[in-house]
Amino acid sequence: METNVVDTASESTPYSLGLERTQESTWIQRALDGDLNAFNRLVLLYQDGLYRWMLSLVSDQALAEDLTQSTFITAFEKLSVYRGGSFRSWLFTIARNRAFDELRRSRRRPTASLDEEDEDGRELYAVLPDRAPLPEEALEAAELAAQIERLLNQLPLVFKEVLVLIDREGLDYQEAASVLHQPIGTIKSRLARARLRMRNLLLEN
Repeated sequence: METNVVDTASESTPYSLGLERTQESTWIQRALDGDLNAFNRLVLLYQDGLYRWMLSLVSDQALAEDLTQSTFITAFEKLSVYRGGSFRSWLFTIARNRAFDELRRSRRRPTASLDEEDEDGRELYAVLPDRAPLPEEALEAAELAAQIERLLNQLPLVFKEVLVLIDREGLDYQEAASVLHQPIGTIKSRLARARLRMRNLLLEN
């Protein structure tokens, strides 16, 4: 069945996205009733975050785009099995499973070690100002973003996942625990260690 999920990002603004996020349950119910336009509003809300999540896992832009699209198609086809709770964490779980399936097929799934002590960490990502940046500020921001991406890729996967989900994509502890299939205590521990590692990498570079 072709879902014809469309990209409507050009129609959105941060303000309109904020309004629609408050109506998420309405869009979900309408989508469950077969309203494709309602599902497309959900795509609009989450496509950027899902793409960044995919990119952090597979480190390939074209593949991340394909997997993001296939995640939404899978979500649409399986919407009838959604049983409430955080719709965002449900989507991110589907995305993670698809990414890992692809990594297993290509024998590129990263490995990580967990035999480390817990550490306290600090917030990594800051809210950017609303005003339009000056050209030199835009260049500096782009350079910093590229540096952060490079350093993120140096982290073990278990740290990279939790850092991206919580500090970048804004999931709460419960949502991240659901996506990563870990207790909240483990999520908090990994996040603290991930933040500390990232801070140290930033200070070294």
